[in-house]
Amino acid sequence: MKEKIKEIMELVKQKLNSIKKSAEGQALRVEFLGKSGKITELFRLMKEVPADKKQEVGQILNNAKQDIEELISNKEKTLQEEELNAELNSAEKIDITLPTPNCTGSLHPRTIVQKRIEDVFMSMGFVVEDGNEVETEYNNFTAVNVPENHPARDMQDTFWLDNGQVLKTHTSAAQNRILKKHTLPIRAIFPGRCFRNEDLDAGHENTFFQLEGVIVDKDVSVGNLIYFMKEMLSKIFKKEVEVRLRPGFFPFTEPSFEMDVRCPFCDGKGCPTCKQGGWIELCPCGMIHPQVLRNGGIDPEKYSGCAFGLGLDRMAMLTFGINDIRELNSGNLKLLKQFKPEE
Repeated sequence: MKEKIKEIMELVKQKLNSIKKSAEGQALRVEFLGKSGKITELFRLMKEVPADKKQEVGQILNNAKQDIEELISNKEKTLQEEELNAELNSAEKIDITLPTPNCTGSLHPRTIVQKRIEDVFMSMGFVVEDGNEVETEYNNFTAVNVPENHPARDMQDTFWLDNGQVLKTHTSAAQNRILKKHTLPIRAIFPGRCFRNEDLDAGHENTFFQLEGVIVDKDVSVGNLIYFMKEMLSKIFKKEVEVRLRPGFFPFTEPSFEMDVRCPFCDGKGCPTCKQGGWIELCPCGMIHPQVLRNGGIDPEKYSGCAFGLGLDRMAMLTFGINDIRELNSGNLKLLKQFKPEE
């Protein structure tokens, strides 16, 4: 057995000296260490070794296996370095400073809309915050007034992780962090990617983007909410817009509203964009529920706040005339590269 091991080691060294490419190392590894390799065959013959010699021979065999792996790995590394140096020193070189005609990238339509909205809100004194994509159950649900067994959880069928955390189902999951992080008064927006277990169609995706904002101060009212939203929409659509509030339901606001904007594309006369209704539903919003303020460490007896949300995918579809939300995550360059931010 010892003699066979010695012969195999000599054969490995001979073959290593003959290979010229790093990719050939794997073939040697299979030949000697694979399921039908020469060393593997010797392990199967251990049953024939006398009992008093098994430990000694087994140790030699294990050492040989490790030595072969090390020899092959070192040879591969040496050849890889030689191949890299040869490639770097070859006559064929690419000047990476040269311009690349017709291959410039472009911003995603959703990103263009998000940047526009962020610029508008920053001009009104808002800070832009990032949110987590993986959230605790507390922040995603309980902190925003959706306790366990609340029926609103059924509206957000959720991707749960093994550690009990969730993929964020709405940007409201960042509210508690924002309320605790900032000193009063607070004006903040926080865009982000959200996830829900949705059936995909032209209007629904399991991965989508929202932008949420909060205003917390003394004597904040619905009037403040209407002003900021109307100001933002007017600047985005580049014309004065008319808005209206309808009653809605969100566990984290009280009262809750759906804010509609008179269709800026047809001035309310009716068109395909507004489905001939003259109004477009855009912004769920409302006054922040007192319990949500308490959860964020804010006394609702002294302060009040309002919160509002926007679907960035929906805004991008309206802005650029995209009629299927699935296109936004499709990676369809022919579609996406045509959109450009305004100069």
